[in-house]
Amino acid sequence: MKKICILAIAFFAQFQMIGCSGNAAQNNNSKSAITETGKIEVYYFHFTRRCATCNAVENVTKEALQTYYAEKLANDEITFLSVNLDEESNKALAEKIGVSAQALLVISGEKKIDLTNDGFMNAKNNPEKLKVKIEETINAILEE
Repeated sequence: MKKICILAIAFFAQFQMIGCSGNAAQNNNSKSAITETGKIEVYYFHFTRRCATCNAVENVTKEALQTYYAEKLANDEITFLSVNLDEESNKALAEKIGVSAQALLVISGEKKIDLTNDGFMNAKNNPEKLKVKIEETINAILEE
């Protein structure tokens, strides 16, 4: 009976994560440059109705950017934008980037790096791991 309960909980947790994070359907081969060359844009796409994990992804991402890149944020070399996909005014941006569900993306020029899975797997239970992943991703872009 214990095994069944554990399996049911694990299944529910996995189902909830998939249901919450959705399928962002990003395409890494955009036809045109998404952002200015040299600028790094971090986007967190979400819906109006958000779970604790959804909120944690945004909060941990903001913390990481402030911790590691406060000066670059102040100079607009790196930007962060939280985008509500339910708002009509954001539909064009979501379509341009190719997003249809929750997504955490780092974009520079035509390069689009999807950190959605890392975000939803770690933001709530292992935020430091997500912060490190964000730092590594941005540092790799800065070193190019």
